[in-house]
Amino acid sequence: MAAAPAAAGSGAGRGRRAAATVAAWGGWGGRPRPGNILLQLRQGQLTGRGLVRAVQFTETFLAERDKQSKWSGIPQLLLKLYATSHLHSDFIECQNILKEISPLLSMEAMAFVTEERKLTQETTYPNTYIFDLFGGVDLLVEILMRPTISIRGQKLKISDEMSKDCLSILYNTCVCTEGVTKRLAEKNDFVIFLFTLMTSKKTFLQTATLIEDILGVKKEMIRLDEVPNLSSLVSNFDQQQLANFCRILAVTISEMDTGNDDKHTLLAKNAQQKKSLSLGPSAAEINQAALLSIPGFVERLCKLATRKVSESTGTASFLQELEEWYTWLDNALVLDALMRVANEESEHNQASIVFPPPGASEENGLPHTSTRTQLPQSMKIMHEIMYKLEVLYVLCVLLMGRQRNQVHRMIAEFKLIPGLNNLFDKLIWRKHSASALVLHGHNQNCDCSPDITLKIQFLRLLQSFSDHHENKYLLLNNQELNELSAISLKANIPEVDAVLNTDRSLVCDGKRGLLTRLLQVMKKEPAESSFRFWQARAVESFLRGTTSYADQMFLLKRGLLEHILYCIVDSECKSRDVLQSYFDLLGELMKFNVDAFKRFNKYINTDAKFQVFLKQINSSLVDSNMLVRCVTLSLDRFENQVDMKVAEVLSECRLLAYISQVPTQMSFLFRLINIIHVQTLTQENVSCLNTSLVILMLARRKERLPLYLRLLQRMEHSKKYPGFLLNNFHNLLRFWQQHYLHKDKDSTCLENSSCISFSYWKETVSILLNPDRQSSSALVSYIEEPYMDIDRDFTEE
Repeated sequence: MAAAPAAAGSGAGRGRRAAATVAAWGGWGGRPRPGNILLQLRQGQLTGRGLVRAVQFTETFLAERDKQSKWSGIPQLLLKLYATSHLHSDFIECQNILKEISPLLSMEAMAFVTEERKLTQETTYPNTYIFDLFGGVDLLVEILMRPTISIRGQKLKISDEMSKDCLSILYNTCVCTEGVTKRLAEKNDFVIFLFTLMTSKKTFLQTATLIEDILGVKKEMIRLDEVPNLSSLVSNFDQQQLANFCRILAVTISEMDTGNDDKHTLLAKNAQQKKSLSLGPSAAEINQAALLSIPGFVERLCKLATRKVSESTGTASFLQELEEWYTWLDNALVLDALMRVANEESEHNQASIVFPPPGASEENGLPHTSTRTQLPQSMKIMHEIMYKLEVLYVLCVLLMGRQRNQVHRMIAEFKLIPGLNNLFDKLIWRKHSASALVLHGHNQNCDCSPDITLKIQFLRLLQSFSDHHENKYLLLNNQELNELSAISLKANIPEVDAVLNTDRSLVCDGKRGLLTRLLQVMKKEPAESSFRFWQARAVESFLRGTTSYADQMFLLKRGLLEHILYCIVDSECKSRDVLQSYFDLLGELMKFNVDAFKRFNKYINTDAKFQVFLKQINSSLVDSNMLVRCVTLSLDRFENQVDMKVAEVLSECRLLAYISQVPTQMSFLFRLINIIHVQTLTQENVSCLNTSLVILMLARRKERLPLYLRLLQRMEHSKKYPGFLLNNFHNLLRFWQQHYLHKDKDSTCLENSSCISFSYWKETVSILLNPDRQSSSALVSYIEEPYMDIDRDFTEE
């Protein structure tokens, strides 16, 4: 007989389960023979011709073969199901048959997750396979969609209970049988129809879970504007349903990622953007717009994100709470968590939870509870964490979308930031208890832990919220805003307009704002913590944009610079990601700020420390080039200022003295150009190109551009690669023109961060690309004819 296909993960959509090894089922015989029923059915399923359903066999024949092959009576049940589910049926008998089929499949689904946890090498699920092979999946899809059919002007109806049974069976089949979820995903009308089943609370959870898995494997993103009455559907969700719905939204509003690294290059992104312009908005952008058009949608998300644990559903609906856990985690993980809590609580005589054996009649296989059972606090917290994870993700994506300003305005108005500030200590950055719930096979410090994931999602939201937006000052409280004003007054500089325009009724309350709280936990973070990267990114986004002396001093007074230097120098951080984020943050913190350079020199007070610092910088210029750029820009400004304080820093600071040396600048310039190529440029390393341009723009200001180009030529020859570097630089600058002259945001960022007008950037690039070999500032003047290779197409190689 034919071997059964490998078991698949929950629709394979979540990607959380490894595929089980393909295994033959004992009792079905050896290799396939001509006329083998299962083989013919499988071929029919693939081709759509021949044997495809149980209805093509007689009941007598199926019963006879069932005795030999042990099919658990599933083909006969499907035959009866087909006979009792016709258009004029009352569906009562149909529902009874579904209840016979359901436990046969649900036991296998439970066995699947249990066996996978044990990492079994062979796992077979004959019931779900036979159910699908004899046409059960297609039949259930037809039954579910009967309400879309009208007879004499009246639409057919099926009960919520029957829909629920169909959905559960479909989900269990997706869990255990490979390819079912993908086949369902190809039925676009069915996927759209599923959304309508979420109008009923009785079928909501099963529908949401199935939709999530289907969308996870769907090749093309679904368009929410095709969902009938989307606005009414979402508006009628209660808060818990809306939180569950966010799991689906996470798939529908994020741009699809092909997973191909080449797609992340700027060349590929630019090509994709050109294509997108001709095609119009993407499905993700359309879906974001559809959601934002729903009245009160963002406001409800903000309320969910900032809701306290005590405000969540009370303990009276314990069963409902447990059922919701099924939608948050895989079944086995849910049981792990519930059992652990149950044991913990029973030891303290606080609760009594009894878990039924697999296949028990209790609906959905959920624990029996008494009406007096209290929902454990640890479970309440985890429940709320899982909600907030999805909600924060949706808000974060919307903040980065086309309607960013609209979303910013709304989440400010609905006080998301003050609400998160109030939750910071008790929920978001709460201390771990010994009984804190974590996913099976993980620990509290694992990046997969819900606690950890919530923190990272929170930090990503802060980063998106602060990045180049004046609303970033909502991260402070009134007292801290007054401090910013006092810093500006003392320095005799005008206050930033955004500070003056901040609506004080929308800022954080309490003793500390959200930014200050973040700084406090950042300084306490262990050296190996995965949070360091995200914390640094979130704080850096507050500084990004036009440099603000008051913002820098606010953070300097709280010891941020010393903390960063400790991590870079004294802890000798090894993580490239963390180092990059710390160098970027340090650059923004020190740029043009004399006080920051004084603090730097005070901390890096020995040659040994300075050498460690330089070693970290030189170990990877892709990671440290933003700091090199900021120090170079600061040096140029300081050299043009007449001030005793500045003169003192210039004479004492090791870092400024090091960067001021022409050999140092040439070494940086040569390596920055050499480590990037047009075909490998990404959003991460394009900064190397811009840093090299900053060095040359400042040289041009001092009329030293020809000198720098001549030195680059000499360095090329000394490395015995004449023309290699300058040809590469020429191609990079040609790409720079194509990339930046058509992207307003990027050009504005370059101008704001460097305090060099974008027109000067463009002029410098044009001068360097001048084809006249007589120009002393043109790259071609320094590339000898035999080595000239400047007209290569970017798409080559």
